[in-house]
Amino acid sequence: MDTPNSRLIADVCIMGAGPVGGSLACRLAEAGIATVVVDRAALAPMEHPAFDGRAYAISAGSRRLLDEAGLWPQLPEAAQEIREIRVSDGKVGRPASPLFLHFDCQERGPDAGPFGWMVEARGLRIALNRHMPTLPSLRVFAPAEASVERRADGAIVRIAGGPDIACRLVVAAEGRHSPLREQAGIPVTRLPYGQTGMTFAVAHDHPHCGIAIEHFLPAGPFALLPMAPSADALAGGAPHVSAIVWTERTATAARTMALDDARFEREATRRLGDHLGRIRLVGRRWSYPLSAMLAHRYVDTRLALAGDAAHGIHPIAGQGLNLGFRDAIVLGDLVVEAVQAGQDPGSPALLTRYQRARRPDNMAMLAMTDGLDRLFSSDNPVLRLARDVGIAAVHRLPPLKRLFMQQAMGVR
Repeated sequence: MDTPNSRLIADVCIMGAGPVGGSLACRLAEAGIATVVVDRAALAPMEHPAFDGRAYAISAGSRRLLDEAGLWPQLPEAAQEIREIRVSDGKVGRPASPLFLHFDCQERGPDAGPFGWMVEARGLRIALNRHMPTLPSLRVFAPAEASVERRADGAIVRIAGGPDIACRLVVAAEGRHSPLREQAGIPVTRLPYGQTGMTFAVAHDHPHCGIAIEHFLPAGPFALLPMAPSADALAGGAPHVSAIVWTERTATAARTMALDDARFEREATRRLGDHLGRIRLVGRRWSYPLSAMLAHRYVDTRLALAGDAAHGIHPIAGQGLNLGFRDAIVLGDLVVEAVQAGQDPGSPALLTRYQRARRPDNMAMLAMTDGLDRLFSSDNPVLRLARDVGIAAVHRLPPLKRLFMQQAMGVR
């Protein structure tokens, strides 16, 4: 039994048991790396449907992390494949522009896998809570308060009312307001958008056929993401379900969120169109202010930032969590390689390799999503014509189209 002032020895201590921190912890523990994960919040309440209404688009590249972490088989429900992606431009209440961009995974070959999978945030939380207690190399402290002392020769994580953990690397996976990042004095650049993302699920009459839609409107993108059938979304079940991420100017979003369900559904239908038949809200609605953020560096003495502690982007391409998973893949590979070779997983050389591998990729994605939002969140007729022609050009240029498909899948 752990007692106050007792000591545990670990290779890595991860602060934050969310999707990125929890998945990295499982990946390391699956490889036999002595790992501790600490979170301020209790983990079990996060499984409740009312806790988080988001759904994640897990790219094909990110799937590797969940497989190596042993989490994919633990998902409580089958993930929905994304087999096609359609990008269009338009105005509210009007048909989409005839110039569009359409990706089909079959274009990569008859046996090509999907672009990705849709997974409920709640489902991934259940998988983490199921799997973490089964790993002999992993210790979990949640809810727990902790302080961190980092020195050149190692780090000590002190659990309030619990043991001290001596480790060689601390990973900050605590979210955008990371205390460890602030403690290390790492500056950040923030880009406010004046937009709010509204997320919710709908049941609809017609099947989505595994097609994800990104429809650009003057106030921001309106994304429709295919979900697996739900046995309890409506009375008698719902065979056709989709998640929606609807971006609006913040003031408009506040008024929209205040609408009753019937009026809210009508406003969503004006943007979505009627190709799926009648839509009905499933569960609650959530709203989140949108902004971008990038830490000026990802490392400090015995410290690595990962996921939202290091970066945050506009949800316009649905890649925010996937960037965090790519952080975890790179950092996990480096740590496993170092420990198995008898080397220090928190050495300056390893941390430098991690930063060089991840920061340029994250900066490029931030620049791309920021540029897309600024280009498409405009009703300027000249910009509208230019972007419609650009969308159509990509659709008709196979090499460029393949590049976009690889980016969507998170593969190189």
